[in-house]
Amino acid sequence: MSAHLRASAISRADGLDKTRALQRVLYRSAKSDPGRRFHALFDHVARSDILWRAWSDVRANRGAPGVDGLSISEIEASGVAGFLAGLAEALRSGSYRPAPLRRVYIPKAGETARTASRPLSIPTVGDRVVMAAAKIVLEPIFEADFVEVSFGFRPKRSAIDACEAVRKAANRVGHWVLDADLTNCFGSIDHDALMAEVAKRVSDRRMLKLVGSWLRAGVLEDGVISDSESGTPQGSPISPLLANVALHVLDQAWGRTGQRLGVLVRYADDFVIICPTRQRAEEAQRRVAGILAPLGLVLHPGKTRIADLRAGAEGFDFLGFHHHKVESWRWRGRWYLQRWPSIRAMRSIRGKVRALTDRRFVGEQWPVIVANLNRVLRGWGAYFRNGSSGRKFAVIDSYVHERLAILASRKHGRSGRNWASRYGGEWFSHLSVYRLNGTIRREKAHA
Repeated sequence: MSAHLRASAISRADGLDKTRALQRVLYRSAKSDPGRRFHALFDHVARSDILWRAWSDVRANRGAPGVDGLSISEIEASGVAGFLAGLAEALRSGSYRPAPLRRVYIPKAGETARTASRPLSIPTVGDRVVMAAAKIVLEPIFEADFVEVSFGFRPKRSAIDACEAVRKAANRVGHWVLDADLTNCFGSIDHDALMAEVAKRVSDRRMLKLVGSWLRAGVLEDGVISDSESGTPQGSPISPLLANVALHVLDQAWGRTGQRLGVLVRYADDFVIICPTRQRAEEAQRRVAGILAPLGLVLHPGKTRIADLRAGAEGFDFLGFHHHKVESWRWRGRWYLQRWPSIRAMRSIRGKVRALTDRRFVGEQWPVIVANLNRVLRGWGAYFRNGSSGRKFAVIDSYVHERLAILASRKHGRSGRNWASRYGGEWFSHLSVYRLNGTIRREKAHA
């Protein structure tokens, strides 16, 4: 029975839509036969239901236009159905060609210099839709191979799950951590090595050609198109999947030979290895460097380090949290890993609060100011409440109170910084600002 017929059968039996039914068939087929290579995938990318699902995903992300200047709102105004029909026809006829990527720079940690910025390569909306459609088809196949140590950009797995895996490993066996940082992972992955990994599961030549065309699309910057000799475009829907496919080489190799050294926890290109001794952490660093070299990836010499967790000697930052061992108040002499927002995360939320309470909002109504603040605070707090963040939350609550009181002073033309006496707790509570304190979701201290 073909994949399409099996998908239809599953769809009727389980009440699934055709897209999810196809994904379930592909996943089950890949899981049941680890050596199988799939040969009939490209036609699924041009299916109307797949393209509509891909369009929904792209629209939800509300990305910027590519080199053609065509925005999502303009496509909606002119007609989405016709736009998707044109993509489907181009794919079926073989005339589809991806446009060059538009290069933009995103400042790092509040800096504005291009040398301190992160480059993003933005595909056109049409290319993003086709990439998202290909991801819908390819993801279940590779998901069947991905292992437990990988958490980033995977269904039903999150950064908090990765942090929990780190906590349990550190409390169970680890006192030393290899805190790894890759140098420009998305921009350095070797194309040949990546396509070789994709081809282990995909034999469909048209699908392989499609993926390869995105890797070679080139980048438009300052009116000049430069060839892409390595890397996968950071900013495209399929890049996280391709990065996971490449870094699955590390996961597999570690599962075969590295487990005696320590526990690997990886979230996309960000990973740590929890080890029982410093010697094993040093050996893990050498082993990882050797595994990554054929992929064109190297450990950043200035940012990769080994942290000593014993008795709270050192900590490390991972996925926005600072992880540090703290002595138990109940069992003296026992140390357990806890986490709270890192310095960088605290600086980030302070900057957002400062921007939303700037003097330019003196003429704005309080409900509007508070609504904008609450939206930011809820999102930030929903992530960082999973940990021991109580003290940090109290600091941010106090900072929000201070910023709003200063803004109130400016609204009423009052000078000085004695805001605490003018606008106390009762005034602050009356504004209905979202409080971070009291929202912590705690886990057990032990493994």
